[in-house]
Amino acid sequence: MRVMVFGGSGFIGRRLTHALQQHGADVVVADIAAPPGAPSGEFVRCDLRRFDDVVSALVSARPARVVNLAYMLGFDHPPHVALALNVLGMDNLFEAARLLELERVVFGSSFVVSGRQERFGERAVTEDDETPGLAHQYAVHKVFNENQARDYREKHGTPIIAVRPANVTGHDKSFGTIDHVRCVTGPARGEAVRFPYADAMRCLVHVDDVAEAFARVTLADAPEHPVYNIGGDAIGMGGLAGIVRELVPGADISFEHETGAAAGSTTYLVDNSRFVKEFGFAPRSARDSVVSILDALRR
Repeated sequence: MRVMVFGGSGFIGRRLTHALQQHGADVVVADIAAPPGAPSGEFVRCDLRRFDDVVSALVSARPARVVNLAYMLGFDHPPHVALALNVLGMDNLFEAARLLELERVVFGSSFVVSGRQERFGERAVTEDDETPGLAHQYAVHKVFNENQARDYREKHGTPIIAVRPANVTGHDKSFGTIDHVRCVTGPARGEAVRFPYADAMRCLVHVDDVAEAFARVTLADAPEHPVYNIGGDAIGMGGLAGIVRELVPGADISFEHETGAAAGSTTYLVDNSRFVKEFGFAPRSARDSVVSILDALRR
């Protein structure tokens, strides 16, 4: 099967390309910049913000299915630039997929569409819960993407599936929420790290597991749902620091405050039973994610 990965040069996209190839797929990377390092297969230069670019890339490569991981992660991007890629770029792909009658579009949404954990108490968030998002552009864009995808499904029958990663972690992550990454990589490099709150909660999912999740949804014969939570391991920054101190002797990790952030934390209890049941795969634990990061740094 031929699959095109938009944003295939990025943090998750590079891993997804490999995961799809491991599953036997013929992969084409579409991105505004070529993948770093050795080429991993066919590459098409494409600016997702330009509708003609998107159509041209799809017509030339003729994939059966596409994945979109091209978006600006995090909260601090110029609003005009972020909207052009995150909203209009996503819609360009949806519309091109409709016109070309692609078999399936899978796109990266996010757990931030569910808002803050305090809305749910100690209950895990499911795919059926309302999605108010958060009061920043990235979350609003993801909420819009999911609503736009539903509109395309209902009005045109376009097969679009949203996959929601949580706090993705990996040794080379450098955008978005990265305190949980720095908590591991800093001490591993002999650096002292300090964070505001020990009780700030995260839902950790390793980038390799995210790539595998996207690959399974993309290649499945007939996914049963339009939205999937990948889930992850809920842990406070203090708990993460404890794991790192155990695995990295002498790790210098400190906090300005022990408490004060948990109540305002983004959703961290995420129900991924739908995904696990259907695809037979679950993300590794927070501890195993830390071990994977340390192993990658050693390599």
